[in-house]
Amino acid sequence: MIEQRVERAAGRALRSLEPVKTRGYARAFHAIATFEDDSTAFVKAGAEAVTSAFLRDELRSYLSIQGPFMPGLLGYDEKDPPLLVLEDLSLGRWPPPWDPQAIAAVRGALEAIWATGPPKWVPPTADDREELAGGWAEIESAPAPFLSLRIRSPEWLDDWLPRLRAAAESAPIEGDALLHLDVRSDNICLMERGAVVVDWNLVHRGNPDLDLAGWAPSLRLEGGPPPHELLPDAGGLAALLAGFFGCRAGLPPPPTAPTVRELQRAQLEVALEWAERELA
Repeated sequence: MIEQRVERAAGRALRSLEPVKTRGYARAFHAIATFEDDSTAFVKAGAEAVTSAFLRDELRSYLSIQGPFMPGLLGYDEKDPPLLVLEDLSLGRWPPPWDPQAIAAVRGALEAIWATGPPKWVPPTADDREELAGGWAEIESAPAPFLSLRIRSPEWLDDWLPRLRAAAESAPIEGDALLHLDVRSDNICLMERGAVVVDWNLVHRGNPDLDLAGWAPSLRLEGGPPPHELLPDAGGLAALLAGFFGCRAGLPPPPTAPTVRELQRAQLEVALEWAERELA
């Protein structure tokens, strides 16, 4: 029983465990636990192999990275499927809407993350350069999924692909900073102590601008500033993001994240406009 696992992990008697729906795109178990001492916690558990692997990676981050930008880890159970008991952030403000103060709070949290020494196990972005920056090469070899989106024409692709591929593959992603690498509103809670960032399963070591670039399209879609205002003179990273979303958005949705293609398509449109502006 999951209730018994939560009690053992948290070391407290459980009064109730109410499943909740989150804005994330992966299928996992999420709930708010209320304990007999009136305290509460957020509980997440793996639903299948993919989300279980995500949670194990995330637990590794909680055990080795500290800062006010992290949600508190209250307990965990590594048995299959893994289970995390985390600080309840439900009373914080989850954007959107965005305003200058909220954007500044996120930037402050990101700067604190980047200033935190990465644990030795955190992989460098260079190890995953092909996955991060190889989107246009995939589109070149198999353009049908991208063209099926009807965002751009075959003629446009013939004209722009060489520029976009060259810019993406030479984008500056390497560095020594700790990166979250999945910055978007459903992973950000605004608390009195500042912005708290959740879902730490993709951490890498690299260029801080990669976190800002990754956040920029979703921020724009939610009423924030255009990407070039958040991160000026970043044509290579804009091309990288456009290729990353472009080679995925036209594919069938994965069963573990059935709505993720819609998000990728929307972010692709923003990233493409950004890349065109910077590289024209």
